[in-house]
Amino acid sequence: MAMQLSLTAWSLRACTLAEAAGLSRVIGIGALDLGYFYGPALDRAQVLAAPEREAEAVRALGVDVPNFYHLFGTSLGDRNLAEPGNRERNEQDFAAVARFCRLAGIPTLFVLPGICNPGQGRGEALKQSAESLRRLLPLAQREDVQLTVEPHVHSFLESPQLVLDLLDAVPGLKLTLDYAHFVCLGWRQDEIDPLAPHAAHVHLRQARPGALQTKVHQGTINFEAQLATLKAAGYAGRLSLEFVHQDYMDTLHDDVLTETITLRDKVRAWQA
Repeated sequence: MAMQLSLTAWSLRACTLAEAAGLSRVIGIGALDLGYFYGPALDRAQVLAAPEREAEAVRALGVDVPNFYHLFGTSLGDRNLAEPGNRERNEQDFAAVARFCRLAGIPTLFVLPGICNPGQGRGEALKQSAESLRRLLPLAQREDVQLTVEPHVHSFLESPQLVLDLLDAVPGLKLTLDYAHFVCLGWRQDEIDPLAPHAAHVHLRQARPGALQTKVHQGTINFEAQLATLKAAGYAGRLSLEFVHQDYMDTLHDDVLTETITLRDKVRAWQA
């Protein structure tokens, strides 16, 4: 099966969910990743309290929803997976979210791996996060949903080797893979490529060292090489276009729609 495109709802922060779904169809994509933050989004309290009702509303959007982004708290640190005191509440919430995903027909679910909490280094954070993820994984599997983590800037998981260490510690875990987070930190693209076989979902945007997001023609990611790497790894999931307008990492300076369509066309040209 060929890789297909999706669009992240949080790219379209001035739209309603219905408008974001419609725009995804208009630009020929017809798929939309969902989450809780930055613009058209679901309400976390409603997803947790009434997963059946929220799933029905998602199905009514009329587009595929390949991936759902669940954040346990209200920030990168709040209730993060490397803090063991959060586990009981997180597991309770996650069971409802996994059920929601199954009912809504969302095959992959991504969470963040956690941060270096007070008193922790990367090794201890990885150990605690792995334990949390080992407890969450059966809850996702029970609903036939693939649990993934997204390595990201400011997490403890900021090197490809640490990512592989975490995957070794949690058999069955997969990645929502965004090369931009590693490129921003200065990793070469060929150093990131070994993560491709572990991807269950992929985010695409341009980046360069020091900048999480740049215009398509001003960054250092070689998309043609990245797509070839994913194809060689057997990846057949969605490629979600994730240009954003956010205060996180100063991603405030790009015309999101123009860059999204430019990258869409670049992917299509390579596939053709």
